[in-house]
Amino acid sequence: MATTGLTRHRALLLGLVTLLLMLPETLPVPVLRALVRERFEVGDALTTLFLSANQLGALLAAPVIGLVVARRGRRRELALLATLLDAALMQALAHPLDYPTFLLLRTAEGAAHITALTLLMSLTADHAGAHRGRALGCVGAGLTLGVALGAALGGRIGRHDPLLTLHTASIVLLGAAALAAVALPANVAPARQHGVRDVLAAVRAEPSLRTPLLLAFCDRFTVGFFTAGFPLFLRGVHGVDAARIGMLLASFLLPFALLSYPAGRLAERWSRRQLVAVGSLLYGLGVVLVGAVPPAGLWVLMPWLGVSSAVMFVPTLLWLLERAPGIDRTTAMAAFHGAGALGFLLGPLCCGALVAVGGEGRAGYALAFAVAGASEVVGAWLVWRTAAEPGHART
Repeated sequence: MATTGLTRHRALLLGLVTLLLMLPETLPVPVLRALVRERFEVGDALTTLFLSANQLGALLAAPVIGLVVARRGRRRELALLATLLDAALMQALAHPLDYPTFLLLRTAEGAAHITALTLLMSLTADHAGAHRGRALGCVGAGLTLGVALGAALGGRIGRHDPLLTLHTASIVLLGAAALAAVALPANVAPARQHGVRDVLAAVRAEPSLRTPLLLAFCDRFTVGFFTAGFPLFLRGVHGVDAARIGMLLASFLLPFALLSYPAGRLAERWSRRQLVAVGSLLYGLGVVLVGAVPPAGLWVLMPWLGVSSAVMFVPTLLWLLERAPGIDRTTAMAAFHGAGALGFLLGPLCCGALVAVGGEGRAGYALAFAVAGASEVVGAWLVWRTAAEPGHART
């Protein structure tokens, strides 16, 4: 597949598009209690379905994206259409609805969002050439910075009216579509058509391909605990207000964003496997402590989580893209996001179940985050068991 290369200016613009695409996803999180629990008069377990429904849509859409686009191309146009649809669905969520319809629209919004994100990232990877690590680092920085800013701003925007977070999200997504129309690279035709059998054959033929997909699952599984359980934990157990919850989430996500580009450059020279293993281990140990430390300790722990996340995110993505023989990068990227969506879908559900088992107080949340962190530690152990990368081939 030919690549034309990306200028630094274009890579930065694509990072900004990603930021605008991701920011709306976390705007509602700090006000989740008022936006869902109090608005629809449901319990904590049903409240977490707001996040799980989004990821169910992403999970259902991910394989379709890779296979359809591999056959037809035209990723640029589909990415723009998906972003506009995402904006319309965010606006629809702010209108009077019953809870089942609300969740159905949220599922469709997740499908539109993952479509736009997957196509943006695969176009970036195809055009980046030898500098794929730093280009994906820009996109990764935009992704995480958008999530961080959404978490930080959502508590302030929705302090008096939680529906304002949805209205704001819709406007930001319109801005993302406008900028994407300028910044997205041209379409690149796939080298050949792919089907489900090609994807499964690639996973069977390359055992080390399974590891980054498993890590994508574990990473998003733990993120599901943060987006669903963390705000409820701080609010219900420690009485922390929405604005401070947003700032704590930002203290995790901002270091992640700022270090994604340096981590991408580092991954062009160092072993992806070692970077991913170290980052996963440090991240998992940090997650274990979340439910045990007092709120003051979280101001130290959350940046630790952000740094360790940055160390593993882009290297994991590069590892996947360079270990995916026989399939195009859109399909590989869709597989990555599909595995992540499955993790994020199960994360909030498992968090709610573990909190119920351990009790609604601090003990329940301590149990939940201990299990989430342990899953990441297991992922780090599996990375060490994976055979070392033979060199640093660039695809």
